[in-house]
Amino acid sequence: MNVVSLTNRIARSPGDPKVLEIGPSSLLPGDRLARALGWFSLGLGMMELLAPRTVTRALGMEGKEGLVRAYGAREIMAGIPTLSMDKQVGLASRVAGDVLDMATLLPALGARNPQRGNAFWALVAVAAVTALDVIAVSAAAGAHRRNVGRTMDYSDRSGLPKGIQASRGMRRSRSENTPQRAAA
Repeated sequence: MNVVSLTNRIARSPGDPKVLEIGPSSLLPGDRLARALGWFSLGLGMMELLAPRTVTRALGMEGKEGLVRAYGAREIMAGIPTLSMDKQVGLASRVAGDVLDMATLLPALGARNPQRGNAFWALVAVAAVTALDVIAVSAAAGAHRRNVGRTMDYSDRSGLPKGIQASRGMRRSRSENTPQRAAA
C-alpha cells in the first residue's frame, strides 16, 4: 500500500466515491508548493518533538529543549492545515512561525557560541523557507481568490430551463396528476 492510498483511506469517508483512475492533477504549482511545505512542516515538527537535544546541541542552544519541543508542536499544527483544502491559514501560520524561529536563532549568532556557524546556516535555511512560504501564501491567495465586491449580472436568465412558454401550465398539470391532501 502506498502513501497516497493510505492518506486517502484516512481522509475519505466510507460514503465518498471511490477513485477508479488517476489522471493529470488539477493542482496548481502553488498548491504543489503548499503541499510540499506542509509535509516539510510535519517532518521538521516531528524531529523537533522527538530529538530536541540534537537540535539544540547542533545550534549551541543547550537548555532550550522545551522551546524546541514547543516549536515542533507549532510546526505540526501549521503543517496540518497547510495540507488541507483551506491552506492559507496553515501557510500564514508557517510564515509567523518562521519569523519566530529567526528571532530565536539571532542570539545564537553571538561570538561566545562555538556553534554559531551552524546557527548562521540554520538562519539562512529558515529565511529561504520563509521566502517559499510567502510565495505559497500569495499563490494560494491568488488562485483561490473570490471576486469580492463584483456583482454578477443574471438579468438575462429567467430561472426556467425550458423557457417561460414551455413552463406555463406545468403546475396545473402536475397538480391534476398528484393526489390532493385531505384538509385537516
